[in-house]
Amino acid sequence: MSQSLPKTYKAIEVQSKGGDFKIVDKDLKLPAKNEVLVKVQACGICHSDSLSKDGIYPIKYPIVPGHEVVGKIVAVGDDAKEWKVGDRVGTGWEGGHCNACIPCRKGAFVSCDNGTINGVFKAGGYAEYCIIRKESVVRVPEELDAAEVAPLLCAGVTVFNSMRNTPAHAGDVVAIQGIGGLGHLAIQYARAMGFYTVALSTSDDKKELAVKLGANEFIGTKDVKKQVEGLQKLGGAKIILATAPHADSIGPMTDGLGLDGTLLVVAAAGPVTVNTNTMIAKRVALRAWASGSAIDSEETIKFAQHSGIKCHVERFKMNDVEKGYEKMMTNKARFRSVLVFE
Repeated sequence: MSQSLPKTYKAIEVQSKGGDFKIVDKDLKLPAKNEVLVKVQACGICHSDSLSKDGIYPIKYPIVPGHEVVGKIVAVGDDAKEWKVGDRVGTGWEGGHCNACIPCRKGAFVSCDNGTINGVFKAGGYAEYCIIRKESVVRVPEELDAAEVAPLLCAGVTVFNSMRNTPAHAGDVVAIQGIGGLGHLAIQYARAMGFYTVALSTSDDKKELAVKLGANEFIGTKDVKKQVEGLQKLGGAKIILATAPHADSIGPMTDGLGLDGTLLVVAAAGPVTVNTNTMIAKRVALRAWASGSAIDSEETIKFAQHSGIKCHVERFKMNDVEKGYEKMMTNKARFRSVLVFE
């Protein structure tokens, strides 16, 4: 079932490895039996979109990037009847899973051995229309701003889902390393989850912002040792969430953990060197986390809505995609770049 649809639509493609973004006209296709077609309202621009643009993964070009998508369903496949035309929905990083591999059988759909990724291995949301596999559809409340919700489907679910799957309890010291696209959300989520939230930044001038976002403490210095000392004065952190992709700053953070603490890495920073002596002495753990499934994203949105958590965004039209992407990649966006289509 579908409503009246155009024959063509506009999309932003990357046509070759390292190529520029190009706005093109594409023929609109109806969804397959296990898919829905969405008219896009907003799509976040994420650092991970560089995987498609720069060919870091084995990309089949041309590709339409984008995995932080919010819109309304305009057509439904025959086997996707749990969804209806007019539903407000979205999708994130996880673009589909097999339900048969070991990760899927354990419910870890985002780690599926045979899964796909929106905007990387299948067309994403840098477009007026986007096809989503039914198992990756996220329900989005009508009353929420599409541009503010879109980044929650990647950045938001990554920080919220990672922290709620740790041994930390309300009142524990949880430090957020970096106050950027991920970090500014992590501070809000951590405080709302009842943690004693410490913001770590290389810039002392972000104190006012960190406190406004909900940080109980702020440690602003480029000297990682001083950041660690500040955490030690608090008895050591139960969790340090590394959101800034700087390997040299992440490794030393193990020294800022308390007994049985966890260095939780969500920033793709490449190889990281850690002090195993400290890890052994304090029984600390190093753990990484990748976003979540559709239901995780729904719970991320619901928690944000009930707790007053807001994603700070800069909005860009299709013609300004290069500007929005450049601001995101150079960390000049405050704090997430989002393409808007309405």
